Amino acid sequence: MRITVFGATGGIGTRLVRRALDAGHEVTAVVRNPGGMPADLRDRAAVVQADIMDPAAIEGAVKGADAVFSAMGARSIGPTTVCSESSRSIIAAMRATGAGRFLMVSMGAIASEPGDDPLTRYVVKPLILGRILRYSIADMRVAEAQVRDSGLDWTIVRPPRLTNKEGRDRYRKAVDRSVTGGYSITRDDVAKALLDLAGDLPSIGHVISIAG
Repeated sequence: MRITVFGATGGIGTRLVRRALDAGHEVTAVVRNPGGMPADLRDRAAVVQADIMDPAAIEGAVKGADAVFSAMGARSIGPTTVCSESSRSIIAAMRATGAGRFLMVSMGAIASEPGDDPLTRYVVKPLILGRILRYSIADMRVAEAQVRDSGLDWTIVRPPRLTNKEGRDRYRKAVDRSVTGGYSITRDDVAKALLDLAGDLPSIGHVISIAG
């Protein structure tokens, strides 16, 4: 596939670029600072330095892509609009160029859903994570709403707590509900799931929760 990755210098984005390249895909990585990518990936991917919040600046990066991924995320727990503004820009660029397949990494903490155990549903998500991550959650809810209304072939991917442990090359998933007992997942396995879902047509128009 020809794929485009936003957030390519982040924990999930870097692993996604590496996995995609190792699988033989043609990768365009859109970044603010090319120096933030490992040197071996810069040598293998097409690295585009651009203002991600400017749709016109990223149209060339998404044109002709078979799949576009957003692994954008806030780097702090303070007020933020990085996910909503970046998703708005990416969607506009994709519409302008005719790119159709869009996968966005969201967050499992965004909502209590079927599949959550009682402690997670009534305590952890609303009372703990809902307070600690309230700004990020509010931002991601706007981003998710934009994706749902985009008219694109979208899939929203919701992982739980992320770890930097070595990936196991396997994960569990659930459609439009939480993964029961799914409390964490490695960033590497999130990257694997994203690549798997890119070609999974039944996942279009759905929220896919994943967990280790």
